[in-house]
Amino acid sequence: MSESSKLTSEHIVNHPQSVTREQRSAANGHNPVVLWYTGLSGAGKSTIANAVDARLFEQGCHTYLLDGDNVRHGLNGDLTFSDKDRVENIRRIGEVSKLFVDAGLIVSTAFISPFMSDRLMVRNQLEVGQFIEIFVDTSLDVCEKRDPKGLYKKARSGSIKNFTGIDSPYDIPVSPEIHLNTAGQSVEQCVDLIIEQLKIRNVFV
Repeated sequence: MSESSKLTSEHIVNHPQSVTREQRSAANGHNPVVLWYTGLSGAGKSTIANAVDARLFEQGCHTYLLDGDNVRHGLNGDLTFSDKDRVENIRRIGEVSKLFVDAGLIVSTAFISPFMSDRLMVRNQLEVGQFIEIFVDTSLDVCEKRDPKGLYKKARSGSIKNFTGIDSPYDIPVSPEIHLNTAGQSVEQCVDLIIEQLKIRNVFV
């Protein structure tokens, strides 16, 4: 941290809020959590996250969905796909997710988030039980065959550098709270499994 950053941090304090997270949770009828979808490009993260978000909204839950592509158009539009910027990308998303949790929401994040250390960093910012890692486990072969955006083809040709699974690593989750296999499960089955896990983990009050 630079000297100027240290100086700034020393003079910044948290301002107390009149409405607590517990009060927001009670009003919303559910506990706030982060549903952190991770997996290779083309694994089905955004599709499943959207379907779960829609199901939760239909049930009256207060939700928000942060998608990797959409965030890169705005908040993280200044970042590249270098390892350093990937870390910063996830750091920012972690901070935004924490704000949504403070607001009492169920926030879904659909990001490759390839590095285990980054996912752990976000987990450690939240209270126990507020970070639910969802590993959308789909093989590289299946993802390449799907290639909905043509990104793997570009990565193989060399026109895209630092592409996860091709020339940039992906750290497979060791013990995710939820493990999906989209090659053998339908979107509807994945949604049902996630909703059931949220019930088991007392997200709904």
